[in-house]
Amino acid sequence: METNQLTTLETATELGLRPEEYDRIKEILGRTPNFTELSIFSVMWSEHCSYKNSITWLKTLPKDGPRMLAKAGEENAGMVDLGDGIACVFKIESHNHPSALEPYQGAATGVGGINRDIFTMGARPIAQLNSLRFGDPNHPKTQWLIKGVVKGIGDYGNAFGIPTVGGEVFFDECYHVNPLVNAMSAGIVKVGETVSATSYGVGNPVYIVGSATGKDGIHGAAFASKNITEDSINDLPAVQVGDPFQEKLLLEASLEVIKTGAVIGMQDMGAAGIICSNSEMSAKGEHGMRIDLDKVPTRQKNMLPFEILLSESQERMLIVVEKGKEALVEAVFDKWDLNCAIIGEVTDTQRLEYYMNGELVADVPADDLVLGGGAPVYQREYKEPAYFKEFQKFNINAVKEPEDLKAVAYHLTSHPNIASKRWVTTQYDSMVGTANMVTNKPSDAAVVAIKDTEKAIVLTVDCNARYVNANPEIGCAIAVAEAARNITCAGGEPVAITNCLNFGNPYVPEVYWQFVGAIKGMSAACTKFETPVTGGNVSFYNQSSDEGPVFPTPTIGMLGVMDDIKNMMTLDFKNEGDLIYLIGESQNDIASSQYLASFHKITQSPAPYFNLDKEYDMHQVIKLLIQNKLIQSAHDVADGGLYIALLEAAMPRQLGFEIETDSEFRKDAFLFGEAQGRVVVSVSPELQETFVELMATTETDFSLLGTVNAKGLIIDEEIFGQVEESKNVYDNVLHGILGE
Repeated sequence: METNQLTTLETATELGLRPEEYDRIKEILGRTPNFTELSIFSVMWSEHCSYKNSITWLKTLPKDGPRMLAKAGEENAGMVDLGDGIACVFKIESHNHPSALEPYQGAATGVGGINRDIFTMGARPIAQLNSLRFGDPNHPKTQWLIKGVVKGIGDYGNAFGIPTVGGEVFFDECYHVNPLVNAMSAGIVKVGETVSATSYGVGNPVYIVGSATGKDGIHGAAFASKNITEDSINDLPAVQVGDPFQEKLLLEASLEVIKTGAVIGMQDMGAAGIICSNSEMSAKGEHGMRIDLDKVPTRQKNMLPFEILLSESQERMLIVVEKGKEALVEAVFDKWDLNCAIIGEVTDTQRLEYYMNGELVADVPADDLVLGGGAPVYQREYKEPAYFKEFQKFNINAVKEPEDLKAVAYHLTSHPNIASKRWVTTQYDSMVGTANMVTNKPSDAAVVAIKDTEKAIVLTVDCNARYVNANPEIGCAIAVAEAARNITCAGGEPVAITNCLNFGNPYVPEVYWQFVGAIKGMSAACTKFETPVTGGNVSFYNQSSDEGPVFPTPTIGMLGVMDDIKNMMTLDFKNEGDLIYLIGESQNDIASSQYLASFHKITQSPAPYFNLDKEYDMHQVIKLLIQNKLIQSAHDVADGGLYIALLEAAMPRQLGFEIETDSEFRKDAFLFGEAQGRVVVSVSPELQETFVELMATTETDFSLLGTVNAKGLIIDEEIFGQVEESKNVYDNVLHGILGE
């Protein structure tokens, strides 16, 4: 190892390691690490890979459930039993830091990475979703970011051939420096036909397959584990470059090679590249590996050992193959014209030994690198931020009710957070594969048919970060509940979640308090809805020195199952004369609403009304109504309140509504407040009696609002507008800001 320079504490600090971590590394190795070894520890012990500041709390999340086939932490993604021998593999991850600096490639490689997590387990991806957060859409920087991110997602996903079926876009100044780009993917596999990310069997060959290895993405995991600063532009080599056509070939080859029966284990190379795959597979299989780095196909000459090990070049897999079956594997990858090179073999040492041209350049224990092994685990200090008590002082009576509520309605209809996101969605191919059921049938969640069955998976991503900022525990519970509400309203049964936990610097006690509160809220809601957490991603350090942290944004990706696709429910009003009912309780509440934040410009208020038990009971009622075919439509009341829910139900078929408000509540709260636990349904007149009889057997509140009409938007006999005019505004807001 004479040619591999020994390191100092200064080197460790430059690589993002803390002094006590450097001492621990020396203790583990029994000597001073060389630069390659220290680089290995720096990425594997980064927050992005080790979850060292979050794992203590993540372990408190509910993970068990009757449908669970792969629990959190067991595989690259969660896996849920859908029945009839079919399973769904799904996961969500962030690519925030790369997208902040190079939005096109940052977002594109986020899509590529999350899909590899799915097909590396043997599942074929059938649906993609994304959750995006940006600053002021009128700001030139935000426009550059959103155009790059959306084009990156669209170009990669469209070329890869998997439909983008759902998502969300939210704008707030807090995301000006740090946009959030969260990508979700779901795939289908037959139970028993999956492959694990493991390694065992002394002498079994270790292959690297797919693209050649380059210098892109080196130290990317460490880069994602620090704040964005003015100097972050110098970290651009840490942003990976993707090739969706290569990924498509890798998908087909990976699924085909699994069928040969020759594969012992397989893992994609995402964060931290080869070293991450080597260490996690070896630790799981309680074996070691001997790797010859000079045998790795590279795109650049004279790459150094640490560069090869830490490269995050895309579209690559590590495969451990049963010795003697090499020809089967090589034939598959030769057919798909992909690199397929033996770079080492499995050992019984439980160590990772790396050679370059015959020289040992690194020797590290696999288990000490990984989450659940020797990687550090911290319990950070946390304390309630001063703003929290200030938010609780909000009093609705101090807010004057506007005289012109039509102006409020127009304001919300034309707000970028409420209005149509078709500027974004039209850049995505939602129809490739022909399984998406909601392209022309608007629904609260994406419904994707499973071929050759009557089943469908139901998918959504949800998080109102304004609520979470106001109260992390309640706000995150609301995110879970709203995701479940969307799936329920679409006719599905919520079964499990994956999460993408986007927060600021964990070493700031007030930020960590937000994180802890969000975990508590998620635990409570997931336990209530029986939707275990299958895994996901923690993204800390979403903050800048100038503007502070982003809103705490625990994005919830939820999976539901629909056993009979005939039970799919849409959100649109169907017929003039149908009755409009509100299921759930109205409240005198405008806290944390879009109306309060942007119309009144009051940003300090608590989370909106939320009662977890009543919310859950309301969901069961909606399921009954759908199963008994007593409703024509169902749409949850969310951002923008009841008025926006009614408008969104009216627009698809160019129908209107005529309703009356309830004098028990302030009119602005009734129409624009965002109290949780409410759903708008429409009922055929001939089914009204049966509907009312069923509702009377429940303890859930319900009230008749009015009727569906031809075109007018009428509230308390006052015309708020015409559907066509409102739809024109709603549909074209982002086009007006961002251009065609």
